[in-house]
Amino acid sequence: MDKIAIITGAAGGIGRATANLFAREGWKVIATDRKEASDFEDRVDFHHMDVSDPQSIERLFKHLGSWTDELQAIINNAAIQICKPLIEMEVEEWDAIMASNLRSIFLTTRAGYPFLKKAKGSIVNVSSVHALATSSDIAAYAASKGGIVALTRAMALEFAKDDIRVNSVLPGAVDTHMLRSGLNRNHVKGSSLEDRMQDLAEKTVLGRIGEPDEIAKSILFLAEGKQSSFMTGQMLVVDGGATARLSTE
Repeated sequence: MDKIAIITGAAGGIGRATANLFAREGWKVIATDRKEASDFEDRVDFHHMDVSDPQSIERLFKHLGSWTDELQAIINNAAIQICKPLIEMEVEEWDAIMASNLRSIFLTTRAGYPFLKKAKGSIVNVSSVHALATSSDIAAYAASKGGIVALTRAMALEFAKDDIRVNSVLPGAVDTHMLRSGLNRNHVKGSSLEDRMQDLAEKTVLGRIGEPDEIAKSILFLAEGKQSSFMTGQMLVVDGGATARLSTE
């Protein structure tokens, strides 16, 4: 029987890399994004939808329930980022970030619970190193990612009785559209995008920016349980060593 995973925020970056990796590893993947996307691996079934919308989630799981009652993994990766000072942020922008980054996890988990329980599956929530240490003009995003870590712990406690494991991945600087579009916050130096990318890379212990495939492999490690079967409620930081260094050095 095929292992089945739902992966949100799969149009690009980490989500696309994760969907394609799971497919190559033999999973059947239901991928979602509010943006249109194509050219996935053969075993990826893409759904154009907004996972922060309860009715869209209801339709997705009705579709899933029409052909299976089991789900081995939910990968909650959907996220948006709005970079601006907190006092300049509109209420609508704050709410949009919380809906996409945090409420979506509540919705997919609530709807997916019976399927996960039947399969004794797992949930992987994609948080960020911004849950641990952050920078200026990104407060709403950091708050949402910190919320994901707390929610992960709570879910792990609640679902342990059902043998459902719940963990989070905290990526650092990874070469995605979101990272590149956020490099205008004056937290890195350089007049060009390439210069700013290089300055950011030099801030990590490994001296480079991560690739989406590297985060995808960490997500697969947590999701499939072959080597992570005794892990739940945990944060897996994948940041090139960035958070290991004191800011005073």
